[in-house]
Amino acid sequence: MLYNLFEYINQHIDLPGAGLFKYISFRAGGALIFSLIISILYGNRIIKYLRKKQIGESVRDLGLQGQKEKEGTPTMGGIIIIMAIVIPCLLWARLDNVYILLMLFVTIWLFIIGFLDDYIKVFKKNKEGLQAKTKLVGQIICGLVVALTLMYNKGVLIRLSESEATKAGYEIVERVNVKEGDQVKAMVHARALSTNVPFVKGNVFDYSKLLSWMGPAAKNCTPILYVLMVILVLVSVSNGANLTDGIDGLATGVSSIAGVALIVFAYVSGNAIFADYLGIYFIPNSGELVIFTSCFIGACIGFLWYNSYPASVFMGDTGSLTLGGVIATLAIVLRKELLVPIFCGIFLIENLSVVLQVSYFKYTKKKYGEGRRIFKMSPLHHHYQKSGMHEAKIVNRFWITAIFLAVIAIITLKIR
Repeated sequence: MLYNLFEYINQHIDLPGAGLFKYISFRAGGALIFSLIISILYGNRIIKYLRKKQIGESVRDLGLQGQKEKEGTPTMGGIIIIMAIVIPCLLWARLDNVYILLMLFVTIWLFIIGFLDDYIKVFKKNKEGLQAKTKLVGQIICGLVVALTLMYNKGVLIRLSESEATKAGYEIVERVNVKEGDQVKAMVHARALSTNVPFVKGNVFDYSKLLSWMGPAAKNCTPILYVLMVILVLVSVSNGANLTDGIDGLATGVSSIAGVALIVFAYVSGNAIFADYLGIYFIPNSGELVIFTSCFIGACIGFLWYNSYPASVFMGDTGSLTLGGVIATLAIVLRKELLVPIFCGIFLIENLSVVLQVSYFKYTKKKYGEGRRIFKMSPLHHHYQKSGMHEAKIVNRFWITAIFLAVIAIITLKIR
């Protein structure tokens, strides 16, 4: 919104400083600051309102230290995060950009699912919340919209040489001339169901390779595989963030760290010089995602002001489902989804701990007549709580691990 306003001003009025708004770095910084202001200043008002309306957390007795002290803490604080993402994004990003529109859709759609889940828990006094099947269907629909948009929207393209596009069988949409020094290089913008991945020749992986055993039919079936992949990543990361949101500040901090990795990916993928240097796809117009990711990071850090130990508010499913879904979608859009297990390693570990615990318990109960456990409790952070570790120390160590994983993910940009 501000971009269009100041672009108009710059064209018709000689206003000093108006040209700054054409720079992504300036708008990203403004969006980050604005997001922090909204989450910190208005967050306090929202928390007071939630407390006044007695929208508090109902805690099940799991035998965890300090658990009962959290009873009544305001929940549904994810509203603060959503406000701090959406409002600055509407102001600072270009709203004619397909990637921005897609990210806003994912944010609002998953917010609605999480809000309904929390509403049923808090106001209907149903601890189960929204039915698991209903929640899953909502996430699948979201993943389907993301996949179809990336597959068929005319604004979703990658830039590569014509020989590369022809060899891979990609649909060439337009030809462009790119100036490199004193030379002009002919390139094309194409649609491709492929992604960047380290450790592979050319730093590129085409999804059709997974179906090469099908012969000529592989090309027709690749879109189906891509849709399933997008849904799997979105649902897994979204639910992983939900499971991680079990102790004060954990999911918020881990999400903000993942956001830092994603903002690096967004910047280099949207910059032709850096993309060429690193041997990754240059994705035209994806630079605007730097601004959206700045809003995301600012919202997480601002919410952490109130969510760090001891938490004044919990985000609930309203926030956690949205955080995971946004991270997953950003990774998919930037064609870095195969790096998700690295920079979202905490979400992956939390997910796996639950799957392993439940599977092993069922297996041993069937075999021995008595269920046995791998962990004292799952998700994994509760295992450490049961072991006597203070939750603040658990959160700090998970944050350190998340930083370590994010750095590894960023380093892979140079590994070919």
